[in-house]
Amino acid sequence: MQLFVNDLTVMDFSYLCPKRGMVGESWIVDVVLDGELNEESMVQDFGKVKKNLKRLIDEYVDHKLLVPAEYAGSKVIHDEVTEQVEVQFTCEDGRQIMLHCPAEAYAILYSDVVTMASVSVYLKEVLATHLPENVDNITLKLRTEVIHSPFYHYTHGLKKHDGNCQRIAHGHRSRIDILLDGQVSEAEQSYWAKRWEDIYIATQEDEIAYTERKITGSVAEPSAYLCFAYESSQGYFELIIPKSDCEVIDTDSTVECLAQYLLEEQKKRTPDSHCQVIAYEGVGKGAMVSE
Repeated sequence: MQLFVNDLTVMDFSYLCPKRGMVGESWIVDVVLDGELNEESMVQDFGKVKKNLKRLIDEYVDHKLLVPAEYAGSKVIHDEVTEQVEVQFTCEDGRQIMLHCPAEAYAILYSDVVTMASVSVYLKEVLATHLPENVDNITLKLRTEVIHSPFYHYTHGLKKHDGNCQRIAHGHRSRIDILLDGQVSEAEQSYWAKRWEDIYIATQEDEIAYTERKITGSVAEPSAYLCFAYESSQGYFELIIPKSDCEVIDTDSTVECLAQYLLEEQKKRTPDSHCQVIAYEGVGKGAMVSE
């Protein structure tokens, strides 16, 4: 007998890619359980499936940075004294990305690339140890939201958040709707999709000097990089990333602030039009603002 749950949850996370750098992503999770009926004549109660499996997925992947540890350009350093983990990552084109964060900020995959297949294997190994005795197997289907309009991938961190959003490198795959004088502007949506393609959105007040970093690694050309750091309730977070991969704003990077920032920037591009911005944060949620 098979029990299935579609749309179990959405995983919002970022990952390190040899070709693209740091990529924000949102994947929808469907699951199928194979097993015998229990004493309640069920494979498992739907309520328990949703609660328990979602909790585990949130714990092991959601709002984390996924690191392909077997990629030749990856280096993961554990500090046993501070329990901080430093990741040093070099892309195929030579770009470097480095982080110094609590261990909980990462999911370390023993793979040379982060894909739906490698993440499914990682999750299946985690979830298999938490299944009831009557369940023989679990199958995970990871998929992206079908978006027929332009979208972008962004990564950020929210230091004021009291949950896992405070992690400095988690992200989303998000659509963007721009309406000018009440009409959808695909040209402007495409502009933003290109401008924020695989972008890191940073807050200006979090920038620190390269010489003040705690990261032990170094980059070949410091002037081409930005360094950001903050202390939040989960610990100390630090990131070095190429300037070319960043958009630095003067507010926090909540979706509400991003919607306002997009509106202000869009008004510079189209000052004579009434503008509405609908900014998404992953799947099915976001903020809207108009002027």
